[in-house]
Amino acid sequence: MIVRISGEGQFKLADDVAGRLNQLDNDAVAAAEAEDETRFVELFAQIITLIRSEGTPLAADELHGSDVIVPPPDTSYEEARHEFTGEGLIPG
Repeated sequence: MIVRISGEGQFKLADDVAGRLNQLDNDAVAAAEAEDETRFVELFAQIITLIRSEGTPLAADELHGSDVIVPPPDTSYEEARHEFTGEGLIPG
């Protein structure tokens, strides 16, 4: 899976990491729907950390379509929670 963190770049994630990312995404959707800002902010930080720490950064000159686009890390709760609705960032 290719994931883009907006404003930062693309990362390639192994299938097991993509599965963990999907679970965090689902949990973030639940927190957003419950209007639990503290939990949502914690989960969003975990999403960014997982991508950065376990993803392989792609070179800026490598052009790949992104399977998932994650809002920038400095996105406010109000902005980000509108992205985490329904199926979240990762459909399916």
